[in-house]
Amino acid sequence: MTSTRTRPAPALGRYQIEAGPAAVTFATRHLFGLGRVRGTLAVSSGTVDVAEPLAESGMEVSIDAASFRTGNAQRDGQVHSAAFLNTQQFPRLIFRAGAVADDEPSPGAVVRDAAGRLTVPGSLTVREVTRPVTLLTEFTDIGPRSFTARATTRIDRTEFGITGARGLAARYLGITVEVTCVRS
Repeated sequence: MTSTRTRPAPALGRYQIEAGPAAVTFATRHLFGLGRVRGTLAVSSGTVDVAEPLAESGMEVSIDAASFRTGNAQRDGQVHSAAFLNTQQFPRLIFRAGAVADDEPSPGAVVRDAAGRLTVPGSLTVREVTRPVTLLTEFTDIGPRSFTARATTRIDRTEFGITGARGLAARYLGITVEVTCVRS
C-alpha cells in the first residue's frame, strides 16, 4: 500500500506578490572557490495564479537587477556593469512558470516530491537570454487570503552569457526566494 502525502494549497485565484517583504537571496563563491559571497535582489512585482487542477496554475515574477547587493560596493558596481548583469540596458530579471500537475509529471508540469514540496519548472530571463529553471517550492504559511512560499534553485550564470571574471567568480549560484502573496 502506498500513501501520497498531500499538503494544503492556497485558495484558487490570482495573488499579487508583496514586493516589500519579498526576498531573493543568493550564495556563491569567489577567489577560486575560497571565499563565500552572499547577497540579495529585490522583487519588484509579480503574480501567482492558483488554479484547479494545479497543472493550470502559473506565475510571473519581476526582479530589479540594479538591486543586486552583497555588501561590497566595488563588487556590486562590477556586477551592475556590462561585464555581468548590465543593469542599465537590462533592468529586470523575469521568472515565468506555466503548467503544474499535482500527481503525474507531464512536460512543464509541477509535481510534488515525497516531502510534499512542489517542483515548479519555468524560465528565467537575464539579459534577454531565457533558460529553463526549476524551483523547489514549499508553502510556509497559508491563510484565507494569502500565502507565503519559499523556493530554492541553482543556476549557472554562464548559461545566461554572464562569463566575466572566470575563475574569480563562481559559475553557480544557489538562489532562495521567499514571497508573501495576497489575493487580488
